[in-house]
Amino acid sequence: MVQLPIDTNEIVVTASRVPEEAAETPVSVTIINPQRMERIGDPQIAGFLRLVPSAAVSTSGPMGSITEVRIRGAESNHSLLFIDGIRANDPAESNTPRFELLNADMASRIEVIRGPQSALWGSEAIGGVIAVDGRSSEKPTASFEAGSLGFLRGGAGLGIKGPTAIASLSAAFQRSDGINNYAGVDDGERDGFRNLALRGRAAWQPNSAIELGVSGFALSGQSEFDGYDPITFNRADTLDRTRNRLAAARLWGKYKASDRFTASAWASWLSSSNRNFLDDDKLNRTHGSRSSVGAQVETGFNTGAVSHNLIGAAELEREAFEARDFSGGFTNQDRDRNHAGLTAEWRAQLGEHLFTDLAVRNDRFNRFKDATTLRASALVKPVEQVGIGLSYGEGIAQPTFIELYGFFPGGFTGNPGLRPERSRGVELTAAFRSDRFRALGSLYRHRLEDEILSLFFPVNTAVNSEDSSKRKGAELEIGWSHSDALNLTATYAYLDATQPAGLDDDARELRRPKHSGSVALDGRSGAWTYGASIAFTGAHRDQRDEFPYELVTLSSYWLTSLRVAYAVRPEVELFARVTNAFDARYQDVVGYRTEGRGIYAGIRLAPRS
Repeated sequence: MVQLPIDTNEIVVTASRVPEEAAETPVSVTIINPQRMERIGDPQIAGFLRLVPSAAVSTSGPMGSITEVRIRGAESNHSLLFIDGIRANDPAESNTPRFELLNADMASRIEVIRGPQSALWGSEAIGGVIAVDGRSSEKPTASFEAGSLGFLRGGAGLGIKGPTAIASLSAAFQRSDGINNYAGVDDGERDGFRNLALRGRAAWQPNSAIELGVSGFALSGQSEFDGYDPITFNRADTLDRTRNRLAAARLWGKYKASDRFTASAWASWLSSSNRNFLDDDKLNRTHGSRSSVGAQVETGFNTGAVSHNLIGAAELEREAFEARDFSGGFTNQDRDRNHAGLTAEWRAQLGEHLFTDLAVRNDRFNRFKDATTLRASALVKPVEQVGIGLSYGEGIAQPTFIELYGFFPGGFTGNPGLRPERSRGVELTAAFRSDRFRALGSLYRHRLEDEILSLFFPVNTAVNSEDSSKRKGAELEIGWSHSDALNLTATYAYLDATQPAGLDDDARELRRPKHSGSVALDGRSGAWTYGASIAFTGAHRDQRDEFPYELVTLSSYWLTSLRVAYAVRPEVELFARVTNAFDARYQDVVGYRTEGRGIYAGIRLAPRS
């Protein structure tokens, strides 16, 4: 947690294979700390991601609907999500992160690394890496909230700490009656949602050299939505709903022989299930699983004035996919695939003025072409408060099971010959950090090659593009703290993302605003705590998902949220919260309504932070 003055030594956990200080990281990173998350109080992780530069959030309707995040113009399945150190992209849903299931009451910290990072973390790390850390407390906590549209929210947690062990367990739920999410009719049935989240973690440290631990989470959600008329295949006010489950666990062990040698090993498992219904009739379901084991060794040494760290890691992973169609068996299939990854990273530091990092990774796949990725970076600090960084990174995204093997054999035919998508890019950063003020600016240029596209003639299938998609942009993030009464940040991002459109020109990518930004603040004064945010999403293009599938431009909009809390006792807090305070009428995805102004109130029992 960041205390005042600003902590310029915040720890970043995903910009390298080992944690490092933010001031020594040459790539762009945004950290949303526990104080800000608590004081702004957004119920879902996606709401906080709107405060991250170049993170475009798209929701297909009200809260609980499909939520996609595109970082620096990359696709929604080109972001790698970690939850408590577990790779959490859904193998049953095209390896896309399921942000609509991520209840913010289960998290206390969000870290976003932007740019290709596959040399460190493997597939899907093209746009960047998002790490969500769970909430832990040594004292019991509980909260309850109610408000607009029948929204209810509650959670509880318990932590235990002994001389050599620590454990925590928490649970949270949300539900809402929602709104009619189909924009084609004014009055229709409401499309609501509900979700339940569980999280646990325990660690045992019998001595200073050994640590053993286990962590896990379970997410379950149901969301109602408006689908397609079964006769006309056009959008309609239907009774569609989807039920989704995601559960995972991780075991780890760590041995630290000295400050110069550390070894660790881990095993993780993830299972997901997605079931679709029309009213009470089953339509189809998909199930996915991912199991992995890995080990990492870190050693350090000096050569003169230069300090070196060498890191080696090896991982084995198996994914399985199952699809069932209850209307005729057209989508039934059972598939699996394996892959092994080897990573080597070298880090060097010359005094307090030069930091370098070089990483290379080889991923070997048994179903498609292998891939090798590279990342090289350097950070120069001419003075303590200033850092100038330059980095080159590569990323990959493996083909999904549906792209490889199809879904409707008579309509969409899989292509087992697909290659992984590949991205490469450069980034220039400049940072200034002082006790009260920090600023980070970046310029970047990325190129996506072998992009997997849908081909409709002569066969409806997936192919690797022969052309490149290009992304370039600029980001600015500023933070200032006057005292604990006011912590302020402001961001702005410019993005130019294009894809090949023909022989003469390029076409702008869909659902990627050229301009976006945010302002957020939080603070405490006596018994009062408060937080507010304003997120701006610029105009962007989209395409209708029904005939004649025309391109449209969606208007820009501002989303403003406020939360004020008063501690009637040191550990009892009453609060009120407003979302979309100015009642903006907007669409992230054409044809899907979103919620207007919401007003909520609640009580929270917890130690003050």
